[in-house]
Amino acid sequence: MPLTIALSKGRILDESLPLLAAAGITPSEDPEVSRKLVLPTNRPGVSLMIVRATDVPTYVRWGAADVGIAGQDVLLEHGGPGLYQPVDLGIARCRMSVATRRGFDWAASVQRGARIRVATKYVTIAREHFASKGMHVDLIKLYGSMELAPISGLADAIVDLVSSGNTLRANDLVEVETIMPITARLIVNPAALKLKRDLVKPLVDALTAAASRKQAAPA
Repeated sequence: MPLTIALSKGRILDESLPLLAAAGITPSEDPEVSRKLVLPTNRPGVSLMIVRATDVPTYVRWGAADVGIAGQDVLLEHGGPGLYQPVDLGIARCRMSVATRRGFDWAASVQRGARIRVATKYVTIAREHFASKGMHVDLIKLYGSMELAPISGLADAIVDLVSSGNTLRANDLVEVETIMPITARLIVNPAALKLKRDLVKPLVDALTAAASRKQAAPA
């Protein structure tokens, strides 16, 4: 019985591969080089499916993949309901933050109840965050180059993922609020957990153990 693992290229893939290796699974080709979207592994019947980050939950939810690794931001924004999320892998650490151009008085704007324009691709997360604070904001959906929004005057602030903060600093932006820490989670199709339990459960256990060892290791 085959087992398919959905991953996305980039940081999550880079940090997932060592965990998969610790679980005894290695791709037969370098995912960063290969043009194949489905890669066989050293384990017969186990393959890696390389998809867009925002599509990982969809492939797992509909059973095209049995398990996957997705950022918490993707799960919150694009839908985690209906998926089993057995473990926070603790990889791809970053934070969801509000940022403005340097010199913009965010605190004063919030205090006086000004209507603020916020650009983001995380509309659901942003809406829930500002609603919980009773703030009135106009959300502007963008798909990339968030930093341009405050620079160009399109928006007063942005909601985006921040890791090192170097991109913000390079564009003279500053973080004014941290909404939440973000990490990557293992997600599992519930039907696969039942029908392929002999394959899925050992993988979940192995990745959980590998993630625990990684988090316990000294930095």
